[in-house]
Order: sequence, then structure tokens, then C-alpha cells
Amino acid sequence: MCLVGVKPCIHEAQEVKMARDLPDNSYLSKSSEATVPEHAQVQESVEKPPFAARLKKIFIGNPRDLSDKSIFHKISLIPFLAWVGLGADGLSSSAYGPEEAFRTLGEHIYIAIALAALMATTVFVISSAYSRIIEEFPRGGGGYVVATSLLGERVGVVSGCALLVDYILTITVSIAAAGDALFSFLPLSLHFAKLSCEVFLIVALIVLNIRGVRESTLIMTPIFIVFLISHVLIITGGIVARAPELSATAHSVGTGFQHGLLSLGMGGMLLLFVHAYSLGGGTYTGIEAVSNGLAIMREPRVQTAKRTMTYMATSLAFTASGLLICYLLWNITPEEGKTMNAVLVGRLTQGFSFGPTFSIMTLISEGALLVVAAQAGFIDGPRVLANMAVDNWVPRRFAALSDRLTTHNGILVMGVAALLALFWTKGDVHQLVVMYSINVFLTFSLSMFGMVRAIFSAKGQKPHWKRRLALFGFGFMLCATILVITVIEKFHEGGWITLLATGGLLILCFLIRGHYRKVGSKLAKLYADLGEIPNGRSSECDALDPEQPTAAVLVASFGGLGIHTILNIFRAFPNHFKNLVFLSVGVLDSGEFKGGENSIDLLRERTEETLKRYVELAHGLGVPATYRLAIGTDAVAEAEKVCLDISREFPKVTFFAGKIIFERERWYHRLLHNETAFAIQKQLQWSGRAMVILPAKAL
Repeated sequence: MCLVGVKPCIHEAQEVKMARDLPDNSYLSKSSEATVPEHAQVQESVEKPPFAARLKKIFIGNPRDLSDKSIFHKISLIPFLAWVGLGADGLSSSAYGPEEAFRTLGEHIYIAIALAALMATTVFVISSAYSRIIEEFPRGGGGYVVATSLLGERVGVVSGCALLVDYILTITVSIAAAGDALFSFLPLSLHFAKLSCEVFLIVALIVLNIRGVRESTLIMTPIFIVFLISHVLIITGGIVARAPELSATAHSVGTGFQHGLLSLGMGGMLLLFVHAYSLGGGTYTGIEAVSNGLAIMREPRVQTAKRTMTYMATSLAFTASGLLICYLLWNITPEEGKTMNAVLVGRLTQGFSFGPTFSIMTLISEGALLVVAAQAGFIDGPRVLANMAVDNWVPRRFAALSDRLTTHNGILVMGVAALLALFWTKGDVHQLVVMYSINVFLTFSLSMFGMVRAIFSAKGQKPHWKRRLALFGFGFMLCATILVITVIEKFHEGGWITLLATGGLLILCFLIRGHYRKVGSKLAKLYADLGEIPNGRSSECDALDPEQPTAAVLVASFGGLGIHTILNIFRAFPNHFKNLVFLSVGVLDSGEFKGGENSIDLLRERTEETLKRYVELAHGLGVPATYRLAIGTDAVAEAEKVCLDISREFPKVTFFAGKIIFERERWYHRLLHNETAFAIQKQLQWSGRAMVILPAKAL
């Protein structure tokens, strides 16, 4: 079928009324009007679901019922579960953050006391700042949203790209550290299997998260509790057991400080301290996860998120600082094939009959919690992707939700990218922590700076603005310091990879945004070129006659593509169709489903409003019209159901849809633009129904 340009349709809009009243045989013979013969129609029968569908049901679960008014209540998280699902990222970083900082001190371990104090201070400063950010952004205050709102779109996409790389590395470093912990009590001869086990864990997490956040969190709650209890016992026991020697340790620290002044000088000691502090930056990496995951929290969400932040900050500060002090008190040094936590637990339980059992249990809980921590990457990474997809920085399909209401495309991308990072680094935690810390503190710094700028520009308008300005200013200073030192010190040890990956992703985002803008501009021009078309109900409009030939048009939004499709139906099939039925599927994606219990009702109202505008347009053309709609997460499946219902109501129906086409189809067009029209056409053809796709030129 060949279509001439858009402008001829302007005149044809006025001719539709006359064309529809001409004799039917002016275009199609009676035989060609007929629908598919009865003997050729596919019988609709209840068939056994295919094997793939049954397998999906076993692993992923049944689809969510969108008609259930309590659906959000069922998938949202209370503070404790949010602490498990999101706070575990921060708490688990105590398994590698303090160790990296302590290793850097070398023989100058007397600095560990000051380092522990500053670590705890930093945790509380950053978490307190993000609690204020949660108040300012109650619908989700992750780095991408904050930077976009306060510093502009271009800075926002920098923060978004940094976060995406960060969450990929969150998964990788958590799983790699989990492997180190779990293999610490195994002989070196078995360490060849560590990488394979880590790959298995990432794949298992992909499946769990596609099932749903709440389900995956509930499964891992016992692990979280065991970790908390065991590490409280280790830190408390480690300090109490060395209590008689605290005065001697204090004297040793003082002596070490004096020797350090003689050998390094004040400047050298300060440089070493800042260096160790910055490389322990992995300790703070999970703090932002709470503010970014606000949409999955139970109402009242702000209070739930702030309480979760308090739980996480307190537990992280206690664990990270406590471990550093225990390393110092017990003079812990690295051993081959073991983490420093494994060495500490072994020393603590040495001589006790339950020692080996407790050590293994502790290391298993630590490794398991690190697996739980990878959840933050699977929860918040796809959410950042979805937010960026809504803003057209990445392909729009990343905003789509599965029938389990999870951002399944984002989960798959994050999982595959994490696997690639794991293979690239061969699971080396030391390299991953360096790569990981850079983007974390880039995002932190941008968020803190954005809040400083916003508070200063509105000074005096809100109470306690000076206190907030001081909080975010100090937070920005800490985060920017760690960022700069980490980049400079570790650029050649893996930092360049992070910067290169983030920069490449940033360029890709600008290319995608530019493409969508060009297409959007073309569609806007298409709508403008249609000129003035009749509006309002025509007195010549008859009532619907289901026995007459009917055109059912699938539309998404009211605009140039939909109007272009309607007018071209009457140009390509003159004098044939006497009715119009408009069909639309309100797709519940992450842009629509913000966590509110009325999200579905609002989506239904907007979809119905769009369809009513098309009905008014049809009446203005003198064509009887009505509409049907459905709400779901899969546009193809829902559209097929509605179309089959319409075909029973209107026996002589032909389905139509518009599709943007490009003069030169590129491989990336299918990634950036959905193939919904073709997918629906295929499903309807299998059911014996006819569907025509009318093209609209884009580029």
C-alpha cells in the first residue's frame, strides 16, 4: 500500500462524510467485503500453555492482578524489609570497605582510631543529608532525580550514567566479596570454583528479582538477621576481650603517632590518613539506595524511608568502625585466601570448641548478606534506567513493567553487565572497589552540591536553612575530597575503566535523546501539517451499526500519528468503512506506577480521555464511533484480548494501526522504537483476523 504525503489528507478530511455514503461496490465487491470464511477461521479453544509459559510461571510466578486495589500494599516494603532489601547494600560494605582502608595504613595502624571516628561521622553526615533529600523529593530522591531537578538535565544525565555504572558494580563487587567470604574457610585447592559460583549467584538473583522485590527480600531476611547477630557478637566480644589491654593499646597508639611524626612528618601522616580514608569509600556506597528506592516503600513513604535510613546508618557506623577498632586491638594482618574478617573471627574463637562452627556460620552469613546487598543494584539500577527512559535518555522499553510489576528489561541489563564486569576483573575485589567508589562519590557530590545551591538560592525562605546549608556543605566537602583523591590515586589501577565506561554511556545517552527529539519534532510537524480538521459532533453522524464494515484503530495518544492513520484509512479504503472503533491499552510502566495506590485509576482516566477525543474527531467527520480500552503491563497481550472481543461484537471489522517508518532502517531503530504494531498484527493473524499497518514517515 502506497501513501502520498500528509497534506493531501487535509482535504480528504472534508471528503470523508461524502465518501462513506457512496455505494459499497465503488471500492470493494461484496465478496471482498467478507471476513475470513468460517471454515478458514481458527477455532478459539482453550489450549494447554506452551512449555516456556509453564516454566516461566514456576520460576517467575503468576501475573499480578491489576484490578486488586491492595496491590501496592502487597508489593511495598515496611521499614524493616526496606532495611533488608536496600540497607543491606550499605551494611555489607563493611565486609570490604574497612579492610581496604586498614590495608592502606600498612605499619601505621595507630591511625585506625581516628579513621574509625571519621568513618562513623561520614556515615551519619551522608545519611542525614539524604534524609533531608527524601523530604524534598518524596517521590524518590536518587542522584539522577536530584541532579536533574536542581542542576539541570545535562548534569542530571551525568549523575544518571554514574549511577547506572555504580549499580552494575554494586552487584559485581558484592558478589565478588561474597565469593571471597564464602571461600575463606575452604582450602586454596578449591578456589578455582569461586568465579563459577559467583556467576551462578548473579543468575539466581536475576530470576529472583524478576519475580518481585518483596519476594526476593523476604527470602533473604533470615540471612540478614544472622549477619547482624554474629557481627554484633564479634565486635562486642573483640573489644571486651581486649578491655584489659586497652591502656597498653592506647600507649602503643600514642607511641606510634610520635614515631609517625618523626618518619613521615605531619604532612605525610595527613596524606596517608586521607589516602586510607578515601580508599575506604566503599563503606558508604549503599547509603543512596534508600532514597532511590522510595517508590517501593509502604505509606507513609517518607517516614518509612527516613526510618530505614536511620536503621542503616546506625548499623553501618557501628559495624564499620567496630571492625576497624578490632583489627587494631587484635593486630590483624592479611592472610592468603582469607579476608581480614575471616582472620579476625578465627583469632577470636581460637581455643573454643564451637570456634570453627561459629567462624563458618559468620562467614556464610557475611557472604550471604553480600549477595543480599547485590539486591540494591537490581532494585535501584533498573529504577534509574526507567526514570531515564521516561526522559528519553535511554530506550523507552526500559520503562516497561512485567506482569509481575518489575522492570524486567532493566533487571536483565544490569545482570548481564554485572557478569561482564565480573569476567573482566576476574572477581578481584580490590580492583572493583576502586572502580566502584569513583561513581558513588561523583553522584554524592552532585547531589550535595545541588542541595547547597538550592538552599543558598532560597535562603531565609525555610526554617533552619543555615543548619541545612552547613550539613550539605560539609557533606559536599567530604564526598568531593574522596572523589578527587580516589581518581588521582587509583586512575591507573582501574579508575580509568570506570571513567571510560561512564563517559561512553553518557555519549550514548545524548545520541539516543537526539534521535527521539528528531522523531518527536517530525511527529509534531505531522500534526501541524494536518491543519484544521472538523471538531465536535456532526448532525450527519448516524448511530453505530455493528453489521456494517468497521475500522478498529489502535491508538496510543492523541496526536499526529493517530489522526494521520484515521484519515488515511478513508483515503486508502474509500467508501467502505461505516463505523470507527478506537482501541487503546493503558500501559502501566514505571513512569505511571510511582507507588501510589491510585496509579491504575489515574492511568485509566487518562487513557479514556484520549479515546474520547478520537471519538469526537470521528463525529466531526460524520462517522459513528465508540471506544474500548484495557489496562496492563503488556501492550501486545492486552491489545489482542480487546481486539478479539471487538471482532465478536463487530463481525465485519478490520484492525488498523499506525507505525513510524524510516527511509533507511537501522539496526538501532528496533531497539529505540517498539514493534508493538507488528507484534499485535502477528497475534491477530494467527487468530484469523485482518490487520493493516499504515506507515507514517519519520526520517
